[in-house]
Amino acid sequence: MVNVGVVGASGYTGLELVKMLVTHPRFTLTYLATTQGDTTIDQLHPSLVDVISLAVDKADASDVAEKCDLVFLALPHKASMGFAKELLEKGVKVVDLSADYRLELDAYEAHYCEHEDKAHLDEAVYGLIEYYRDELKNTNLAAGPGCYPTATLLGILPFIPYIDTSAPLFVDAKSGVSGAGKKLSETTHFVAVNDNIFAYNPLKHRHAPEIAEKIEKVHGAKMNVNFVPHLIPATRGELVSVYATLKDLDIDPLEVLKEHYKNDPFIRIRETPVNIKSTAGTHFCDIFAAKNGNGLFVNSAIDNLLRGASSQALACANLMCGFEEGLGLPIISYVP
Repeated sequence: MVNVGVVGASGYTGLELVKMLVTHPRFTLTYLATTQGDTTIDQLHPSLVDVISLAVDKADASDVAEKCDLVFLALPHKASMGFAKELLEKGVKVVDLSADYRLELDAYEAHYCEHEDKAHLDEAVYGLIEYYRDELKNTNLAAGPGCYPTATLLGILPFIPYIDTSAPLFVDAKSGVSGAGKKLSETTHFVAVNDNIFAYNPLKHRHAPEIAEKIEKVHGAKMNVNFVPHLIPATRGELVSVYATLKDLDIDPLEVLKEHYKNDPFIRIRETPVNIKSTAGTHFCDIFAAKNGNGLFVNSAIDNLLRGASSQALACANLMCGFEEGLGLPIISYVP
């Protein structure tokens, strides 16, 4: 058994990690922490009463190193890197769910802040499983992708060889409110979200450079990514529609997807446009694609808290510890 911990257990992604780790066949949950501590996990999350009542401590790297072989950092952007640096130096494997290790240095500092752990940044492996599976087996630091980039990249990457990469790429993305985290804001208040839908940070969201950077890393193609996220009146789920210009008009988009992901059990190729309900509560990514002349439409859906964060982090941890990728990953959707 491998002893693991979660730092940042009070948030939604922390809760999802705990829910999966409680029943994981090879991981033992030995440490939980927040920046405040002094409580228990079932006090933080009453849904866990009579399931688990582990103490939640104030986060301390020395305690983590003493109790854990691997730790998940479910902390906000900018807060993870200092903690991760100390843990890595103490020999603890780290799966970071924040943005702190998922971008190249220049891109990170342009959209977030000065990086505090440049020494380990080059060691981080991007946790998009289907594209970095082998590298994840040999790293001590996994960087969890953003939820929007996960759904976007899984949808569009198979098509980069077939599209005109000089033409703009348009990404229309919609997410449930849980993606904004627990902290209340004017735009995430019930009266703002209920019976409503709206774009936020159009063409300026910091997930756009992440999408562009990974397209270039995987395929060597520089693309103009026009990314527009929307908030929808749903608790969880993410629906992404990508629009591109084909240069190869002879392809069958669904056949491209089926061939590309034929060995990836958590990618489901759909014959009709996808929906968020079918992936809610699971690690699956559902993808559909169609063309009209030289126009390409790619449609993908994930659970933003799971495939977009926590279950993808768990899959990374499985690979980092030499286990089968799918151990403990949820596969039954919340339907109806």
